[in-house]
Amino acid sequence: MTDAFDLDWAGLRRIPQQARSRERLMQVLAAADRILVAEGPAVLTTTRVAEEAGVSVASLYQYLPDRDAIIETLAETYLHRLENRMNGLLRSAGQRTWSDPVGILFDAFVDAYRSEDGFRALWFSRSLTDATQAADREHKRRMAEMLRQILMQQGIPDSLRLDVVARSAHLVADTMLQEAFRTDPDGDAALIEEAKTILRGYLREYLATAEL
Repeated sequence: MTDAFDLDWAGLRRIPQQARSRERLMQVLAAADRILVAEGPAVLTTTRVAEEAGVSVASLYQYLPDRDAIIETLAETYLHRLENRMNGLLRSAGQRTWSDPVGILFDAFVDAYRSEDGFRALWFSRSLTDATQAADREHKRRMAEMLRQILMQQGIPDSLRLDVVARSAHLVADTMLQEAFRTDPDGDAALIEEAKTILRGYLREYLATAEL
């Protein structure tokens, strides 16, 4: 769990400009993250978050008017962090050839799932709003596109099929990661290894087809 929040991208109705107000809002989001992890999303009310953050409810209402706004802002925060991690991998992929692209990519997100307690607490609950589910769909699209670029940076030949391959591989990885971490905060090691085996085989099959 981390208390760092980037307010400049977040889907807030109003982002404070003064440093003191921004710090207070980051304090509120960090408090919401702690409650989510320790007590679950059912307790994530404006009153409870304001109490944990040590601010007035009226102050919290300026930026997070209700429970849905809190959940949606936290969710976008977690998704943004995952995308930042993928962007870092994309930069790295352009600098050197990886001996095991699947292993490097999958292990990076195993580490992300282990460190993002709030993400796991929210995604494994029944508390995702319609807006959060829509944001997640768009997030998956962006992640798949970055994956396609990473594969090309690693010398995987482009083709009309590569876009679908990247989307499919990301969906398989995302589904299996969530299943591996659903009941185990460290991740089910056997399931993680099977996921890598599946994805390596899929990549080999694509390479064999692309070379024809």
